[in-house]
Amino acid sequence: MTHKPFSIKERLKSFQYTFAGLKTLLLHEHNARIHLAAALTAIALGFILNISATEWIFIVFAIGIVFAAEAFNSAIEYLANYVSPQYHELIKKVKDLAALAVLFLATASLIAGLIIFIPKLIALW
Repeated sequence: MTHKPFSIKERLKSFQYTFAGLKTLLLHEHNARIHLAAALTAIALGFILNISATEWIFIVFAIGIVFAAEAFNSAIEYLANYVSPQYHELIKKVKDLAALAVLFLATASLIAGLIIFIPKLIALW
């Protein structure tokens, strides 16, 4: 393997793959669209309720972690489907566990959002 010198142009070019992944995630993964709607709702509520910088940090990390988990889950599913197009019990377990990881993180993010937003909504009411 030859070692190429560092190139900012090549690093910037690599973002094409990142945006292709984002396009795949949002166009082909229905749950990613649900996460996007939840993220946009949290962001809007954050601005409306004027949450603190610390609360923004939690919201931003929650959104990022859920999208990262969804991307990993989708990548695992695509790879598993390629490696084993036919049903296989071990592949099913891999896919189920990856989906569970997303559910854990989405649930934790939802709880964090509720902890941040419910008191502010109650105070507003």
